[in-house]
Amino acid sequence: MIIRLQPFPQNLFAPSTINSSANSNPKSTRKPFHRVKVTARPPPPSTDSGLRFHEKLKYLESLQVNTTRALEKNPHFRSTPLSTLKFVERCLSSMGIERSAFGRIFDMHPQLLTCDPYTHLYPVFDFLLNDVNIPFPDIRNSIVRCPRLLICSVDDQLKPTLRFLRELGFVGSNAITSQTTVLLVSSVEGTLLPKLNYLMNLGFEFDDVVMMVLRSPGLLTFSIENNFKPKVEYFVKEMNGDLAELKKFPQYFSFSLEDKIKHRHRHLAQYGISLPLPDMLKVSEEKFKTLVTDML
Repeated sequence: MIIRLQPFPQNLFAPSTINSSANSNPKSTRKPFHRVKVTARPPPPSTDSGLRFHEKLKYLESLQVNTTRALEKNPHFRSTPLSTLKFVERCLSSMGIERSAFGRIFDMHPQLLTCDPYTHLYPVFDFLLNDVNIPFPDIRNSIVRCPRLLICSVDDQLKPTLRFLRELGFVGSNAITSQTTVLLVSSVEGTLLPKLNYLMNLGFEFDDVVMMVLRSPGLLTFSIENNFKPKVEYFVKEMNGDLAELKKFPQYFSFSLEDKIKHRHRHLAQYGISLPLPDMLKVSEEKFKTLVTDML
């Protein structure tokens, strides 16, 4: 079946609409401006000129960082003084991020080891606190959940995506939280719009798609090829499902196709019975088997 691409509603791209919504907050009670606590810069690099290379490797090992990967992905590490590395650590610690989380963060993005916190880190923290309005205690959750936030440009990536999401409906009770700041690292044109258009191409109205992503924001993080397409195909061809069910229960896409959806559907099919998607997928395995037994 050939699906024709549906144009995205024009009002979503109206400059006046986007700009006005970006700075609006229904029933706004704008939080007081938060100042990020900035730690002092490290001593000049010359003070570290005598440090031996293995001292820096020991330091990375103490953070449980993969030293081989760090050296491969960040060539500046060799010439960076230990004091600079520790300055990055102090910056992250000042935002409530535990030392135990540094290994994963630096393994994912080794370039952070030698970054200038004043240029790369503090602007991100300031954005999360004062633009997104994430409470200070939740900043840690945002970063640990999505370390990629720390390597994104505030002006080129984070702010445009925030404006788009607010225009889409992520305001008020649906506003971005530490649980959904992961959406901010996605490209509007390269990632978010294709996913919204894919759902519309299935036959859903634009307003339906908006309600689906507001109810289940994780939809905007799933792959079209590896998640949406195979799950829609199985739902339609094997389960003979009505797409209207997906509108009511978009969380369907968050369950494993192989481990849960197929497993439970086939278990039901062998007895010739069916269950609504929430009853089939949300319950524990024990509860699921009890439901099946009660229906026999």
